[in-house]
Amino acid sequence: MHADATCLIDTGAILALLDGDDRWHEPCVAAFSGLRLPLLTTGAVLTELFHLVGDRRHDVAAAWSFVRSGALTLATIGDVDLATIDALMARYHDRPMDFADATLVHVAHREAITTVLTVDNDDFETYRIGARRRFRVLPGRVHRSRHAP
Repeated sequence: MHADATCLIDTGAILALLDGDDRWHEPCVAAFSGLRLPLLTTGAVLTELFHLVGDRRHDVAAAWSFVRSGALTLATIGDVDLATIDALMARYHDRPMDFADATLVHVAHREAITTVLTVDNDDFETYRIGARRRFRVLPGRVHRSRHAP
């Protein structure tokens, strides 16, 4: 159990926090600053993060700095969790739900956490915790100005 964690964090939100040019950067920074740390994530999210960061030394170092800053803690996914994660991915096959998202939804249910910091609003507004409960999605939808490309 991760009694201290009250919020999950997804890959896209981590990327947005790290990239000042990301359109989600400011909303994610604002939401992040109001949350109690550490945020809970999974190894699958970190795998996505480092895959998407690529091999640029500065970007990898920035990702590692964030991951090791104490802002995150890792939820364990073990053999006992795999059947439930498989069932979640099958249930949301029409989205489709990827493995990282499935681990977060599973951990949300297991750890009784309903808040997620993510830029994937459509997915996390659709997913249910324990088949019924909705996520509180932060930072919420970002609306582009009329002048945005």
